[in-house]
Amino acid sequence: MSVKEIFESMEYGPAPESPAEALTWLVDQGDRFGHFIDGAFTPPGETFESRNPATGEVLASLTQATQADVDAAVSAARAAQGKWQRLGGPARARHLYAIARLVQKHARLFAVLETLDNGKPIRESRDIDVPLVARHFYHHAGHAQLMESEMPGREALGVCGQIIPWNFPLLMLAWKVAPALAMGNTVVLKPAEWTSLTALLFADICRQAGLPKGVVNIVTGDGAVGEMITASEVDKIAFTGSTEVGRKIREATAGSGKALTLELGGKSPYIVFEDADLDSAVEGLVDAIWFNGGQVCCAGSRLLVQEGIAERFHAKLKARMEKLRIGDPLDKCIDVGAIVDPVQRDRIAAMVAGSDGEIFQSGPCPEGCFYPPTLISGLSPASKLMQDEIFGPVLVSATFRTPSEAVQMADNTRYGLAASVWSENINTALDIAPKLAAGVVWVNGSNMFDAAAPFGGLRESGFGREGGPEGLTAYTRDSRKPKALKPIAPFGGDEAEPQPVDRTAKLYIGGKQARPDGGYARAVNDKRGKLIGQAPLANRKDIRNAVEAARGAAAWSSASAHNRAQVIYYIGENLSARAEEFAATIDRMTGARTGAKEVEKSVERLFTYAAWADKFDGRIANVPLRGAALAMRAPCGVIGGFCPDAYPLLGLVSLMAPAIAMGNRAILVASEPFPLAATEFYQVLETSDVPGGVVNILTGSHAELAPTMASHMDIEAVWSFSGADLSTEIERGAAGNLKRAWVNYAQDRDWMGADGEGRAFLEAATEVKTVWIPWGA
Repeated sequence: MSVKEIFESMEYGPAPESPAEALTWLVDQGDRFGHFIDGAFTPPGETFESRNPATGEVLASLTQATQADVDAAVSAARAAQGKWQRLGGPARARHLYAIARLVQKHARLFAVLETLDNGKPIRESRDIDVPLVARHFYHHAGHAQLMESEMPGREALGVCGQIIPWNFPLLMLAWKVAPALAMGNTVVLKPAEWTSLTALLFADICRQAGLPKGVVNIVTGDGAVGEMITASEVDKIAFTGSTEVGRKIREATAGSGKALTLELGGKSPYIVFEDADLDSAVEGLVDAIWFNGGQVCCAGSRLLVQEGIAERFHAKLKARMEKLRIGDPLDKCIDVGAIVDPVQRDRIAAMVAGSDGEIFQSGPCPEGCFYPPTLISGLSPASKLMQDEIFGPVLVSATFRTPSEAVQMADNTRYGLAASVWSENINTALDIAPKLAAGVVWVNGSNMFDAAAPFGGLRESGFGREGGPEGLTAYTRDSRKPKALKPIAPFGGDEAEPQPVDRTAKLYIGGKQARPDGGYARAVNDKRGKLIGQAPLANRKDIRNAVEAARGAAAWSSASAHNRAQVIYYIGENLSARAEEFAATIDRMTGARTGAKEVEKSVERLFTYAAWADKFDGRIANVPLRGAALAMRAPCGVIGGFCPDAYPLLGLVSLMAPAIAMGNRAILVASEPFPLAATEFYQVLETSDVPGGVVNILTGSHAELAPTMASHMDIEAVWSFSGADLSTEIERGAAGNLKRAWVNYAQDRDWMGADGEGRAFLEAATEVKTVWIPWGA
């Protein structure tokens, strides 16, 4: 037999990893676990079984948490938090370093236990998950060390409730626990019901590292436990999981003041252009969709391949699929392991069975909780399998002709988590990547992660970032203590004055002054009760018209930052030219004598954001890659805002300027008691080269307009600094399309001072898009 024949005929032999050490650890713990609260394991209570999905073998019995258990964990975390924060960043860093070293020392134990509990191949647990866990603790130990010098004015949030999924049990724990501890928070973490064992091993590691009692608390159980944590007295909820559950958490926390990070589902496109290296693209696709059995939120589950190469690419892909090895996850030669639980396996099978496309599946699949790698083609873009997350080893495929069609098809989903672009033409790759509605874009690669690079989604894939300084700040808050907001009532009166016909106040929509749809207006009186003018009352149809105008002004987002800056400078110049007129209007409306100062500050603020327009940019994340991970700043899209009441001009400018400076289009509802400064401001916008639809201004009742603004599916973010208590209404309504909500919780802000401008506004006006660009081999 020739050497060639030997290579073509030989098969992989088994290379099993021994589970002995992991099983011994479980036995040493009694195979029964309570919770980890206040630095110790509690006695087991009512238990449920944790099974090895590959064999069905019971690994351990875990305790179903009760409300009393959750309350005890939150109390322990609360009692420990102040001391942990006062310990200081350098001291906290030592603890995180110790955890990282212990993870490395026990790396094999963690990897084997993860594979036993989850069903993923040991090669993935050993070579990807556990090293990344250690990397996250080392990286965030460095952030703890530097916090006091590099993050002045920031402090810990307090107690963080963290709820993690079953697909990356240990890695998701590290993503959340490491930054929280680094910034001085304490945590109450709930691992997934199906995969809790490595979290309990991590608790043991925390004891070995000498972590103070109560800093990390772990409670186990089903989704009801997550609901208890969400409803408890924590300061932040960090959740990774399904979009459906994320939406419920957004609704449950509405108006509570709890910080919220949601990393949710995805239906990520994998785009292959005709000039791509097809063999490399096939290997990248194997990693994109069959890594962890496709049980990955950012899995490249939608293959979009250019029409001219589709037949050849599919042939190569099918040949590669036939060589994938499915079986015992502890075998180091296995490519695809077990599905996490029979319930999930049956769900995948049912979704595929309901498909009307052409189905191709790889070779023999073991009996039990396994599912073969699957390719489905011939589906329409609206097909359920093209739109819904399957969360299994199932790839759906479609073709495109032109780059613009590829972007259109890629964005034809409610999700926006990740995307992969494959092309050997740098112009094609770098043209397409920024256009995709995705929080992470990999160029000629897939599933690249690092602690230094932010990860997170857009649209119904959630909001917030994990990793890098962007994820770190989500575990901090401004150390300044806000004051309670005092609502301002409009002045009453019944003394009328003749109103000039040519100064009839209207709404400002699409670059034009427009009468309100409802045809109603209200009187605006001065402090003495004399009528100043009439302000129109906008309704939901006016919001609809404003949104339509804003969507039509999308070119503003692609305009250069320099050009946007020039327009904002021009607005400032034109406002300055009419300073006396605006000051008089403000003084008469408010009954104060601060109009001149407010106008001066408004002009200054416009110039400030014009200056920021081309300076608030991204960074290159220092990741272990021969290439770059660009953390780019991109506009949110359409932002709705409710302006503060007390400063009728400055409040409007303070919301408008950062939004449009970053390339967004804005729909702003002016100060409710003092709206006429905004109606005068239309004329400034009309003479300042602001494209129609970039700024839209409405007047009327904040409380009546808030539900429509918050629930509108074509608005990407809503800000509220209103004197009305809108926070609960807006956050609850935002759950519909999981838009970002920035609300004041009835707390005041110093609009004349530093608190009224700066990075907080710029960060709220942008999304972080991470683009991974490898330089080559």
